[in-house]
Parts: sequence; structure tokens; C-alpha cells
Amino acid sequence: MIKDLEKTFRWFGPSDAVTLADIRQTGATGIVTALHEVPCGDIWPLEMIAQRQTEIQSHGMRWSVVESVNIHESIRTGAPERELQIANYIQTLRHLARHNIDTVCYNFMPVLDWTRTHLDYRLQNGVSALRFHYPALAAFDLFILNRENAHADYTPQQQQAARQYLDSLNDMERATLRDTILAGLPGTAEVFTVAEFAAHLRRYKHIDAAQLRANLQYFLRAIIPEAEALGIKMCIHPDDPPFPILGLPRIVCTEADLQTIVHMCPSPSNGITFCTGSLGAHPQNDLPGMIERLGPHIHFLHLRNVQREADGSFYEAEHLAGSTNMYAVMKSIISEQQRRRTAGTGRIDIPVRPDHGHKIGPDFLRDTYPGYSLTGRLKGLAELTGLEMGIKLSYDNFNN
Repeated sequence: MIKDLEKTFRWFGPSDAVTLADIRQTGATGIVTALHEVPCGDIWPLEMIAQRQTEIQSHGMRWSVVESVNIHESIRTGAPERELQIANYIQTLRHLARHNIDTVCYNFMPVLDWTRTHLDYRLQNGVSALRFHYPALAAFDLFILNRENAHADYTPQQQQAARQYLDSLNDMERATLRDTILAGLPGTAEVFTVAEFAAHLRRYKHIDAAQLRANLQYFLRAIIPEAEALGIKMCIHPDDPPFPILGLPRIVCTEADLQTIVHMCPSPSNGITFCTGSLGAHPQNDLPGMIERLGPHIHFLHLRNVQREADGSFYEAEHLAGSTNMYAVMKSIISEQQRRRTAGTGRIDIPVRPDHGHKIGPDFLRDTYPGYSLTGRLKGLAELTGLEMGIKLSYDNFNN
């Protein structure tokens, strides 16, 4: 049988309500984490990396993937200080390599990380899910943020739906919507004010998708040779959601985007975090086909599902339900593992984590980061592991 995928769990460090002891009981052997307490752009100190790694190892697991070494805004905007920030980034990679940590996930989403409008969307069975509701996003953009020229980005019908949605909210609900959208980086409690966010947007006033893509290429051409020399695999995470929002450009949304990125700086170290949740929110993305065509560049897997809606909205569904055929996705992943084994190149036990999870039962008693419940992710890990095993056993039985 082909070697199993490496099962991992994201952990936000000592402040996480889900502990390493909890994660050890899920069956995961790898931890996905970062030094969230280090300000974005600062060099990660060797001693802090060592301490975090020792803590993980003391629970019988390994630090499998860094998610994320965040990109400083000066790099995304091409500001003069990007040279210093790129140098700092490279030094952090060197420190990680000293501790044999060789997979680094990152994203190039301007200002905000993944964006949702609802963090407690109740499904019919009572579980809590994350949701992106397009009329709610438009209501924030048009009437709370009051972004300049925002009306040009929405049809009259979308503007009407946004107004109707906003009018249905009380003051507390409007504040919750604002704070949900303006949440900062994962692993932090940071929430931008409207004024702070507007100031960030002004930095992107003259940066379109082409310029943002050029800034990404500049970054990759600076760090990828260093990463390759260190034996580190860099893997870019898709934009979430995978389309422009709030006047900000998006450049990691489709197969064409990913093909462009891996060819910007050809190297085994310039790769992809294949996130079925982010990419699955774009109705034109053929996920199983993308895995087949981009397979050699995939260094890390995020497996989750979304239920798409006609207006661009979506909510996070069960891992084996929703709009994405997870069976077909897993078959393509296993085919890529077979290809790697035959070719004798690439890591066969690709790290995979159950990305996000519903709040289920006892999860409501823990104050966890949005999407990072224990029981919900454990359910997803179990389902994905069973799916992987079933497909591999069927292959073996067929071949025998």
C-alpha cells in the first residue's frame, strides 16, 4: 500500500484552548503552528523555535509545517522597506532550517487573512459553521466602511440586497459584522478599526492585480533560491475567498493563477498549499483536475468542504459533503502519491490537515479560534482518514 498522508492538526500555541495533549488523542502525528506572538516582519529567534519544537516533541509529535511565516505589508505593496523585510524573512527560514523544519505555508492576501461574515452560522442539525454571506460583505463595504467608489463593484441588485440585509440588523449585529470582517491574522485577537482598515486600503489604491503579482514575483525570486539551498518547501495558500473583495486585488484564486506562480520562479521549493475549501469556493475550479496537473508542486494539503450558493455566498460544510467531491479529490491525491513513488521524486507522505471544523457538542464549552474546534476537526480527520484508507485498499485489491 502507498504510504499514508501525514496527519496533522493546527495548533495556535500555549494560549490555544485545544492543547497538545488533546491533539495527541486525535491520531495526528504532526503539528502545524507558528510563533504567532512574534510581530509580523520580525525575525523568529532560534531559542523560541527550539522551545516550541521541544514542547511539541514532548507530546510525541513533530512540528511538521509552519503556518504561517506571515508576509509583511511592505512586501505586498512593494514599499522601500521590503528589502529589510525580505532579509528578515530569509533569516527566519535559516533559523527554521537549523531545527529541520522544512515546510512553510504562507499567503499573499492583502491586509486581511481569510474573511468570513459569520463565525457562528447554525446548520439544521445545530452545529456551528463559518459562513461568507455576500450580501453581508457588500453591506459592510457599502454602508459601514463607506469605501470610495464601492458602488462600482456591485450590481444594482447586489446593492439592494446589501441594503435589505443591513436594515435587518440591530446595532449589536452590525458591530459583530464589522468586527468579524476586520479580524486580524489567525492566532491573534487583533481587530482593525474602520479607520485603520481604510488607511490600509489607501496603500493599495494604485495596486492592481498585475502589480500585486509583480510584487509576489519579486519576493519569490529573492527567497526561493535561499529556501531551495536550505531544503525548505514554500507553499502559497490560495486566497480565501477566491475573488476580489473590498477593492483589494486577489491573485491566488484559480488554476491559471497557481500555474503562473509556480512558473514565476521554477524550483522544487516554490510550491502550493492545496486548500480545497478556498479553491472550492470558486465554482470554476476543477479540484481533482487541478491536483492532477499541479501535483508535483503540492507540498501541503488543507482538506475541507464548502457549500456554494448562487450569489457567491458559501458556508463550511461537513468534510465529505458540500459542493466539492472529496472522494474525487482524495483519488487524485493518491494518484499523485503513486506518481511520486514511481518517479522516485517528491515526498509521498504529504502533510494534510482537516482544515476548519464545525463546533459540535463539547466544542461549545471551549473558547477556540474560529473554525478550530477539537471535536469538529477530529470528525473531519477521521472521515478523511477512512476515505483515504478505503480508496487505497480498493486499489490494492483491484491490483491483486
